[in-house]
Amino acid sequence: MSLATVRARAQNGLVAEEVRVEVHLGNGLPALNIVGLPEAAVREAKDRVRAALTVSGFSFPQQRITINLAPADLPKHGGRFDLPMALGILLAQQALPAGCLDDFEVLGELSLSGEIRAVQGALPAALQTTRHRRGLVLPAENLAEAQLCRAARLHPMHHLSALVAALHQGALPCEPAPPPSPPAAARDQPDLADVRGQHQAKRALEIAAAGGHSMRLVGPPGAGKSMLAARLPGLLPPLSEAEALEVASIRSISHEGFDASLWGLRPYRSPHHTASGVALVGGGAQPRPGEITLAHHGVLFLDELPEFPRAVLDVLREPLESGHIDIARAARQTRFPARFQLIAAMNPCPCGHLGDPKGQCRCTPDQVSRYQGRLSGPFLDRIDLHVGVPRVDESALLGPGRDAGAERTEMVRARVMDARTRQIARQHKPNAALHAGELDTHAALDAAGQTLLQQAMTRLGLSARGLHRVIRVARTIADLAGETHVTTPHLAEALRYRAP
Repeated sequence: MSLATVRARAQNGLVAEEVRVEVHLGNGLPALNIVGLPEAAVREAKDRVRAALTVSGFSFPQQRITINLAPADLPKHGGRFDLPMALGILLAQQALPAGCLDDFEVLGELSLSGEIRAVQGALPAALQTTRHRRGLVLPAENLAEAQLCRAARLHPMHHLSALVAALHQGALPCEPAPPPSPPAAARDQPDLADVRGQHQAKRALEIAAAGGHSMRLVGPPGAGKSMLAARLPGLLPPLSEAEALEVASIRSISHEGFDASLWGLRPYRSPHHTASGVALVGGGAQPRPGEITLAHHGVLFLDELPEFPRAVLDVLREPLESGHIDIARAARQTRFPARFQLIAAMNPCPCGHLGDPKGQCRCTPDQVSRYQGRLSGPFLDRIDLHVGVPRVDESALLGPGRDAGAERTEMVRARVMDARTRQIARQHKPNAALHAGELDTHAALDAAGQTLLQQAMTRLGLSARGLHRVIRVARTIADLAGETHVTTPHLAEALRYRAP
């Protein structure tokens, strides 16, 4: 009778929780039972482990094998426990030196031939393993992903037999982390100078980038709304290393898989208007991140905004305020980060030509009212900037090259980064993340500014939330101007962007 324990990691949202794989060999009819709340893929590991051990030249014990995945109340899913189970069986039958895995954690799925295959969530597991000062044995395919955690001790392996041989020799191959790669943010980013005209919209885009504000673009078809939205990521400051690691960890657990070439690049997500609420916020039996989490520290662009179901848009209201989303299930609650910039685009009416002097609107007032009524008031109240994008004049479109004096993305980004630096030095966060109480400290108004806002609240019917968002935008406008205090001109410009 023998007992062995191997440490592994389960994935619960962005948290890689420690799991102890306990293997017991006892008397009785030959059988292999897995307990500890395993889902189907984990229960099926018994056949993969048996085949991988025998094909790799190891004996499979003809005893009653019980594998416990502790803690028992934590759901386990995926093939990540195959390799820990196989090593636990070898340890329990003394085919491996005792204590050879005491300072390591193990992840990996096994093929029937003993090949060690990649798993999801290797980067969060590497981060947690490093905090506990242990090494991580992982599939070689996951090495590039896990190396983003520069302090990790990583031991990549291709095959079960090679791993066992290395453990017998007491010399696991260790791959040091390479120097950090430069961010890919400057690569293939569209240039703001390519957008003809739309000077007011470009100004609003600069304000949104500087303060991290949400924005809604309203205009006829072909006016440049999508072009403007696509250029926002190029205006944003580069990710810090901590932010880049968080973005990479989200990609690591997503169904799209990890792509090392996206390191340091701010996410830009543009889901189709047929997306469901679960697709946007995340969910499922085993909660997965949705579009708002995949857009964390980046941009979420919703084109044809009124075509999204109203109930789908309303699920964005809470994460727009809190910066995270809680996925609740009967037995467990998972929290995903969702600090994204929302950029939405829409036509003013179903045909798209309402208010366009060169277009002939065919919509009745009732059709226009129903179309615009698809957006709830509470949802619109959470958007900082409402910007009209009119049709561009023919002379601007047909002229040679770019607009004379049009600013390139690099020029605008320099001002954005300067304004963002002021915000971080002053309050350690962008202006869009300021709480109501912090506005009194960092965006105090003089008597003239308070009078202007009182008049605006009466005429525009601003809510308390809308008032605070106006002050945040005015604080960003002041930062772009290099001003220490928020003055009346800053508030006046912010109010121009407030009326839906």
